[in-house]
Amino acid sequence: MRRESQEQRLARGPVRLRHAPGGGTGGSADGTTAADGAAIGGPDTLASGADTLDGGASTLDDSADALKSGAGTLDDSADALKSGAGTLDGGADTLESGTGTPDGDADTLESGASTLDGGTGTLDGGTGTPEGGTGSVNAGTAHGGTAHGGTAHSAAAHRPSGATEESRGVDEPHAAARARNWIIGPRPSRGLRLRWALLTGLVGGAALTAAFPPYGIWPLSAVGPALLVVALRQQSLRGSFGVGLVFGLAFFVPLLSWVVNVAWYAWAALAISEALIFAVLAVGQRLLLRLPAWPVAVAGWWVAIEAFRDRWPWGGFPWGRLAMSQAQAPTVRWVSVGGPSLLTFLIALAGACLAWLIVERRVLPAVCLACAAGLALVGAALPVTTSGRVSASVAAVQGDVPHARNLPALFNDTQITQNHATATERLAAQVRTGTRPAPDLVIWPENSTDLDPFEYPAIYQEIMTAVRAIGRPILVGEFLHHPVRNVGQLWVPGRGPTTVYTKRQLVPFGEVIPFRGLISHITSLTSLQPVNLTPGHQAAVFRVGRIRLGDVICYEVGFDGLVRSEVAAGANLLSVQTNDATFEVDGQTGESLQQLAMARIRAVEFDRSVVVASTTGVSAIVAPDGSLIVHSGTWQQAVLQARVPLLTGRTLAERLGGWPEYVITALTILALIIAAAGAIAGRRADQRSTGTAKIDVRSPTP
Repeated sequence: MRRESQEQRLARGPVRLRHAPGGGTGGSADGTTAADGAAIGGPDTLASGADTLDGGASTLDDSADALKSGAGTLDDSADALKSGAGTLDGGADTLESGTGTPDGDADTLESGASTLDGGTGTLDGGTGTPEGGTGSVNAGTAHGGTAHGGTAHSAAAHRPSGATEESRGVDEPHAAARARNWIIGPRPSRGLRLRWALLTGLVGGAALTAAFPPYGIWPLSAVGPALLVVALRQQSLRGSFGVGLVFGLAFFVPLLSWVVNVAWYAWAALAISEALIFAVLAVGQRLLLRLPAWPVAVAGWWVAIEAFRDRWPWGGFPWGRLAMSQAQAPTVRWVSVGGPSLLTFLIALAGACLAWLIVERRVLPAVCLACAAGLALVGAALPVTTSGRVSASVAAVQGDVPHARNLPALFNDTQITQNHATATERLAAQVRTGTRPAPDLVIWPENSTDLDPFEYPAIYQEIMTAVRAIGRPILVGEFLHHPVRNVGQLWVPGRGPTTVYTKRQLVPFGEVIPFRGLISHITSLTSLQPVNLTPGHQAAVFRVGRIRLGDVICYEVGFDGLVRSEVAAGANLLSVQTNDATFEVDGQTGESLQQLAMARIRAVEFDRSVVVASTTGVSAIVAPDGSLIVHSGTWQQAVLQARVPLLTGRTLAERLGGWPEYVITALTILALIIAAAGAIAGRRADQRSTGTAKIDVRSPTP
């Protein structure tokens, strides 16, 4: 801004400040301000040259900018402001960084300072360097660096030089403010610059990936959400979308890297689509950061977005839920109380409190973090059942498949069935020699035969031979035709095939292909599944002696309601039939280990043993407390056997059903509406405030 000399200002005439109704004025009764008098009558104190700011809405930052721009040659403006405001501990630095606006929607309230454009007026009223006067700032009373409503008249001009704070009688309020700041801390005025926010989001997404198998560093499940909060804080909505996109890509691209075994473009499409959904929803978290209790709101946000992703698009994709990273953590037992949604909430709450401590480093955030983390970890003390009066011996057969580098060769149908029949017959031989006890039930994995045994007599006979050899029922994973279905069917000695469970949650772009006509022009993979599968519609419980087996197939283990429905139907034992060969061709184990982690979570959630039978591994038998009784490796033939308790009790999570998720999601949506309404109202108030201070330049009164 061009500066005017005192002679030029005197020649031009006095500057008058007119404020909107409701604000106080610093002028005299005849309509002229003290600045007028200073311009005509010579140097006066800075206090008599500053007009009272309207409504106390402006910040000290604004006052500092206005005074600096108009004070001419005021060499020690920071000291003058400090002495006038009375509580500015940091001098000019404090004024410049300030508290700003609490939510960062506007760095400065331009209407708060009567700034004159084009160098046509200054607040110093024509004074040069104040000599012998004590500057006072009528910019509103400053408490903790924030200007509040009303006019603050500094006592500096009315007290003897060298007076102390004690003589002013304000030491107690100042001490209370300092104590409050130390405990609670002023909210920072600015977040990270966008480039640093994007980098923080990148690190946060990568950290969250490492919380899941195959890495399994479960404490990082709170660190990732914490870094997302730090990155989103004070960003614009567009910047928030960018941060969410970078975080989502850094999370989903490595988490789902095993999809590359299907096709690289399938991996890219799935990871990018999930990242885009996450980015859009991240804008909602940015709005929630406006709320006073934002750590709780952020925790609810994680539950809400997981509920959304579990259902949309095409039935949902439940991979990457925070709770599913906790299979080996002491926090896992919370799922028996409120299901995975409650555990996700507690992890995200700890992460949000960690972010609060990172950005403010005060006592209160530290206490909240300790409480949130302690609450999550106290889950280790929750009771769990590991044994019962009734038990059964179960066996899981991992027959293995040809380790081919292409999908058509991988699915050698007759070889897969033969492998599982051979492994079962070997188990029967061990039972006959007494080296192994006879199992009550044998479970084969998903796709242990891809040829309909009712259309291929050789396949039918292969299965029946294995059933007769072991002399026990076998649950066989099959593909049945008319219509095409992915099923688990129980084969019983002397009776053959009996009860069928049909997979209800089909894999999009795998078992059911949207836009088949369009996609078939892009890839030939649609030919591997030329007809969409028909889904089932109800739970099925297999009755084998005292066993009541509830079955889910592969992908279904990630869906809360499907597993819950099997337990509600009376299951005292759960099984997961899966075919992981497709995703392990290149040696990756991420998919099978992530799925196994979900099975372990389900065991704790419903207090049931779980048998995981995979074609190529990892297969496992899981105790009700989530521990692994026995498990296999990958790309090998194996038979796992163990005696497991058959429990019938109902956990609180099963009794509550989906209500924890529904309630948390509903409250989060309500909080988001409130936050969005506040943001809109604040923006409108800012726009109105820009016209509250008007400046008239008139001829001096003769």
